[in-house]
Amino acid sequence: MTKKNHKQILEGSHAIALVVKNIGPAVVSAYPITPQTHIVEDLAKIKADGQADYEYVRAESEFAAASIILGASAAGSRVYSATSSQGLLLMAEVVYNISGMRLPIVMTTANRAISGPINIWNDHSDVMAVRDAGWIQLFAANHQEAVNAHILAYKLAEKLSLPVMVNVDGFILTHSYESVIIPEPEKIKEFLPAYQPENGTYLDPKNPVTLGAFFTPADYMETREALHVDLLASLETIKKEYKLFQKIFKDETKLAEVSNQKDIFDDGLAEYYGPAKPETILVALGSMNGTILETIKDIKNVGLLKIKVYRPFPVETINKIIIRAKNIAVIEKAINFGQTGPLYSDIKSGLSGAEAKNLNITNYVVGLGGRDVTKKMIQKIIKKASRRDQAVEFIGHN
Repeated sequence: MTKKNHKQILEGSHAIALVVKNIGPAVVSAYPITPQTHIVEDLAKIKADGQADYEYVRAESEFAAASIILGASAAGSRVYSATSSQGLLLMAEVVYNISGMRLPIVMTTANRAISGPINIWNDHSDVMAVRDAGWIQLFAANHQEAVNAHILAYKLAEKLSLPVMVNVDGFILTHSYESVIIPEPEKIKEFLPAYQPENGTYLDPKNPVTLGAFFTPADYMETREALHVDLLASLETIKKEYKLFQKIFKDETKLAEVSNQKDIFDDGLAEYYGPAKPETILVALGSMNGTILETIKDIKNVGLLKIKVYRPFPVETINKIIIRAKNIAVIEKAINFGQTGPLYSDIKSGLSGAEAKNLNITNYVVGLGGRDVTKKMIQKIIKKASRRDQAVEFIGHN
């Protein structure tokens, strides 16, 4: 048994499995796919060893796994799944159904490149393919952030009736070892109470309801508008719940910090590290934030904006930070083929005409298919950030 606030050196996948066990889902279902497999293997072993009482349902595919947790959630249970890459794409139909039915499902995506050609290593192509499926999307930069994000995810999902996807970089986080604190169930319950769905929101023979009904053109549009409006409104709830999380999980929040610099800004949607008036700000998702911070720690005029919530897109938070700088370099592990990087596109679209005119925003794609993101590459990007060419650039070599 883990001691309270006891730091351990754990594999990222095992840390995620332990916190999911302590959160206490009633049903777990998944299909193994690299690099997600260790998470669900550990959850299966935890169940087999008698350390948890959730029902572990083996599925014949990722589509089936997603369907199983959809059904279990619709029946009023707290549920969990995990996937990667082609598995997430195979789930896509059900992923959209889950959000459309407003089911409070939490799923981990161990981010991995998608085929073809076949590649099992990390980038963000998989999650970007479903980024607009109506799920809240969280990104973790290290093991402790991944652990914390799962606790927060269940609180958000069950409070807002919205599904939440926690993104962790495959292999880089899932298979590496770091210091991490796994909160005990009792402490988690201070923040996340036992799941009690409201009457009328789940299938109950004593109180019949219809979920996932057939909607004609007279009604369908309003359901999509409601989902969109509620996702946007969830930004305020995320900030509020993150503040409460920090209060309850002080040690876990402190351990999640990836810099010894003082936080200039952190509202749960994004974090900024660096000078108050930088010349250049680098913007990124996921684990490469650690490499960027290590690169810029001795550079006085460069800051980092780490995006923690990607959907709904935190436009106001991002704009509040990036207007401090002359140059904004958006660094990402994905590409919208024929256009730009998706994060870059979102940032550009969120700026008003006046803000866009005063900012020089450039776009760099790195790390596709697991290519290492090195300090030399980040240094190269910093040097290029003052350019005025807006074309996306692939940075793949030192």
